[in-house]
Amino acid sequence: MKNNQNPSITSLFKLFNAPLHLSNLLSLTLFFLFGLCFGIILTFHLKNVQFNLQFTQFNSTAGADAGSGNGNGNISVPVTSPPPAPERVGLKTYLTPEKMMHDMTDEELIWRASVVPKVREYPYPRTPKVAFMFLTRGPVVLSEMWEMFFKGYDGLFTIYVHSSDSSANVTVPEDSVFYGRRIPSKEVEWGKVNMIEAERRLLANALLDFSNQRFVLLSEACIPLFNFSTVYTYLMNSKHNFVESYDLEGPVGRGRYSPKMAPIVDIEEWRKGSQWFEMDRDLAVEVISDKKYFSVFHDFCDGQCYADEHYLPTFVTKLFGETNSNRTLTFVDWAKGGPHPTKYNRNDVTEEFLQKLRNDRSCEYNGKKNQICHLFARKFTSHALDRLLRIAPKLMQFNL
Repeated sequence: MKNNQNPSITSLFKLFNAPLHLSNLLSLTLFFLFGLCFGIILTFHLKNVQFNLQFTQFNSTAGADAGSGNGNGNISVPVTSPPPAPERVGLKTYLTPEKMMHDMTDEELIWRASVVPKVREYPYPRTPKVAFMFLTRGPVVLSEMWEMFFKGYDGLFTIYVHSSDSSANVTVPEDSVFYGRRIPSKEVEWGKVNMIEAERRLLANALLDFSNQRFVLLSEACIPLFNFSTVYTYLMNSKHNFVESYDLEGPVGRGRYSPKMAPIVDIEEWRKGSQWFEMDRDLAVEVISDKKYFSVFHDFCDGQCYADEHYLPTFVTKLFGETNSNRTLTFVDWAKGGPHPTKYNRNDVTEEFLQKLRNDRSCEYNGKKNQICHLFARKFTSHALDRLLRIAPKLMQFNL
């Protein structure tokens, strides 16, 4: 039985059970080192086999992608970029739109602009601004004069341009106050209801900025008659709106009324006035929110009715007459008669003429007599611009 035992095992057994001598200790050390080296080599070999297997699988996949790609043999390794930081949407984003252009429909725009805070106190420092709204066919041809008017008063005004010409913004220099101020616009025809739609579109876009408190409608042929500080103070301190409204007999007054408008609008409520208005924020919200009266004008005031001369005078007088001054702040000369007012060319512009417009007559302002009746005037052509630039700044004391 003993003779059948393996001699090497017996020797190993004896080695572990023999007294611990120096030779035995050396043998154990060599045996331990041999086992450690063997384990390290085996581990490295297994890892290398695993890496080669993964690389082979990746190379097969990349080769298949390259075969179905551009065919140039290059392997494209996708690089995943870190997710963008979330955009901060705070109160400022809601209060002041950064860009004029948007993709809202008129219905969406009017709904958005008609949202009114129930809390009247503002939870942020607010400087009231005047919204200057230009209803034009193309560029604002007298923009150089307006540039002088606005200079130095950033933060007290905003500009909006509604132009039927889609290329109007191309010619505006980047350093101009009119650059990028064109709103999404549609075609406007003289005397048609779409002119009222354009006015409402301007008001709605201007209402998106909660700092706008007063709203002035102007044309490309309008000029200011006073410097900015005078205009701003006059508007901000006014207790009334400025929508011209009067009852006029004859074919160009009551003669334009359609009996189909009754009973929403009766003939006794029919009014006429200039389309060039100025109003506060409360009235502007009411104008864009109106469906009842606007639909009547939309359906029955077309052709020879000229909705732009009757809708606002009738609507404001009927519903908000106590807040209205019944006059316009924009001087227009109809003395020559006809469908269009007098145009002013280069030879018409003199210091005496402009002074006369500035002191035309005495008007009521906040219940008292006031020497200023008009803040603006029209209808000036582009040929009058050079004289306006020479005379107006000194006369009107721009930049003071």
